[in-house]
Amino acid sequence: MNPRQLQQMAQQMQKQMQKIQEELGNAIVEGSAGSYVSVKMNGHRDLQSITLAPDVVDPDDIETLQDLIVAAINDASKKAQELAEQRMGPLTGGMKLPGMF
Repeated sequence: MNPRQLQQMAQQMQKQMQKIQEELGNAIVEGSAGSYVSVKMNGHRDLQSITLAPDVVDPDDIETLQDLIVAAINDASKKAQELAEQRMGPLTGGMKLPGMF
């Protein structure tokens, strides 16, 4: 492969990566902790919303609510990472690139 072809392939790959990054920014994943806490974040793992079931709010048990929120955020973050890996996988050949996920 000559240097010009290599440069064209690199430019094409860069355009595809930019498109995928844009799609990930628009994609929404949802994580949950049972039916008590629901969290939505985009494919870049930016938190979009938190929904709490009314019966989970107990002023005498704040620690459980905090634990449920953390669990839901972790669940959504894991799903966002899996989505990014799924979308980027064909482009990167399954290789994880630093800073991508």
